[in-house]
Amino acid sequence: MEPIIQTEHLSHIYSAGTPFEHGALVDVDFTAYRGEYLGIIGHTGSGKSTLIQHLNGLLKPTSGRVLYEGQDIWESKERTRETRFHVGLVFQYPEYQLFEETIYKDIAFGPKNMGLDEKEIDRRVREAAQFVGLREELLDKSPFELSGGQKRRVAIAGVIAMEPSVLILDEPTAGLDPVGVEEILGNIRDYHQAKNATIIIVSHSMEEMARTVDRIVVVNDGRIPFSGAPREVFAHGDELEAMGLGVPAMTRVFHRLRAMGVDIDASVYTTEQARDAILARLGRGQTEKGAV
Repeated sequence: MEPIIQTEHLSHIYSAGTPFEHGALVDVDFTAYRGEYLGIIGHTGSGKSTLIQHLNGLLKPTSGRVLYEGQDIWESKERTRETRFHVGLVFQYPEYQLFEETIYKDIAFGPKNMGLDEKEIDRRVREAAQFVGLREELLDKSPFELSGGQKRRVAIAGVIAMEPSVLILDEPTAGLDPVGVEEILGNIRDYHQAKNATIIIVSHSMEEMARTVDRIVVVNDGRIPFSGAPREVFAHGDELEAMGLGVPAMTRVFHRLRAMGVDIDASVYTTEQARDAILARLGRGQTEKGAV
């Protein structure tokens, strides 16, 4: 796979040289690949938010480098500005950042800053609204007339309208009901598939990570102790628990079954995998009875 955004020996110190000095990131090497759907997990204060704010130049490294398509994003002011259009960042509760008088203008804000012509801005606004499930007749309304979930869609559409190659979302489903969670995740999947964009999602929900992403990066105390496919990461159940993270509920159930002596595959983390593991175990049981 081709790397699209990387960090090399990235460190970031807050309040350097004061009694409140704190190393939020320590010598972090991170890579996201083109077209990847990546999850980042870590407890509050682990450094994950500091990490993602480096990826589009909102924070400057104390030491180390951030590379987009192999180039240091801080090599010039022009390069930093350009990177921010290619690497879009949606903060937690982005609906609180809406400010324009209409939904259309809010979504158009980013593309306008890119210097695009009106025709291209219009295309992007309407396409972004479609990606997040906003009906066209809503575009002339005030975003403040919408529900919380719809406001979040507007905020996400405003970043999608810049057509970033990398879309980073910090807890995009926080505070939403189960229906809203599935709708937002569906919107993000649609963008990922349509544009082959790299998606990076930060979440506390292990279940959400389990069923959504291709790979998980674990951040703890400003470092990345391990990463890998969900199955590989959730195999570190005890370590994750020690970090205050845990594993998906389904994984806990199957680990408990193994501990009780049940001969069953414990490396499951979704409902679908649990069903298959149970059916496989039942099938083995029938075969064993037949042999007897």
